[in-house]
Amino acid sequence: MDTSALMMPIECDVRVFDELDRLLGDIAFVTPATVIAELDRLSAGAGEEATAASVGRDLAERCDVVETDESHADDALVELAGRGECEYVVTNDGPLRDRLLERGVRVIGLRGRNTLNITQP
Repeated sequence: MDTSALMMPIECDVRVFDELDRLLGDIAFVTPATVIAELDRLSAGAGEEATAASVGRDLAERCDVVETDESHADDALVELAGRGECEYVVTNDGPLRDRLLERGVRVIGLRGRNTLNITQP
């Protein structure tokens, strides 16, 4: 789970965990520690982004937090996928999606108004 995925409930009106359950069934979720740090930083601000980050931080409690050697959240997700620690990456970030697909990683992202879909590499 990346930062944008955890912020989807507010920013995109997506019930992200319900959608993931629909797509994948009962699975474990992981997120890099750098995503948690990014959500903490964003939630300290003001406005809708801060609210979305605060909700995302609460939702991240459903995920196992994984340490990586990377200091940037996107790089950490690419590292986790490269190590085989996740079968999918959930993101609404276009450049990250493209990086992952180039590396053969399946990506789950927004399709339509409030539905998630799996994109195969």
